[in-house]
Amino acid sequence: MQVPVYNIQGEQVSETELRDDIFAVPVSEALMHQALVRQLANARLGTHNTKTRGEVRGGGRKPWRQKGTGRARQGSIRAPHWRGGGTVFGPNPRSYAQKMPRKMRRQALRSALSVKASGAQFRVLDELEMSEPKTKEMLRILESLEAGSSVLILLPQSDQVILRSVSNLPKVRTLVAQYLNVRDLLKYDTILMPLASLEVIEGILG
Repeated sequence: MQVPVYNIQGEQVSETELRDDIFAVPVSEALMHQALVRQLANARLGTHNTKTRGEVRGGGRKPWRQKGTGRARQGSIRAPHWRGGGTVFGPNPRSYAQKMPRKMRRQALRSALSVKASGAQFRVLDELEMSEPKTKEMLRILESLEAGSSVLILLPQSDQVILRSVSNLPKVRTLVAQYLNVRDLLKYDTILMPLASLEVIEGILG
């Protein structure tokens, strides 16, 4: 698949070939959904906790005698039906982690990349470099590339200048290409990447 390569002024300078085994594979929505659910589940901390009747402070003494009072029998003021009592079947610390084979995860990434490529939601740059962090300059670059407001910028390695230039743009995010994931691919409308990032992706998924 041939796609144009632009400079930061928005001018086409050449073309590059996207590998069909990465950017033109049959799309599996089920696989992408499974990868997305796994990623969201693995991000959960699972630190929520409630106390059972055995963990709530107090309530060790029987509130009143068993018989002769005319009231219902009670064994503890920390029973679940009492105000301030324990919680029944409440959440406790646990891991939400889900497992997924590496081959399936990578195939889900290929499916997501194929969706973006088929919808012309890619912008490939010859290079993306800035001398100093400037949000206004980054906005100008995005406008010249007609990238829209929701943009994921894939970088070959961490670049603090680019990162600081987009930090105040609410719908623009930078990500090192090595950490490409299904969630970010599906969340943003346009994917912007230099040729160096494309080589990183092809090295991982090729």
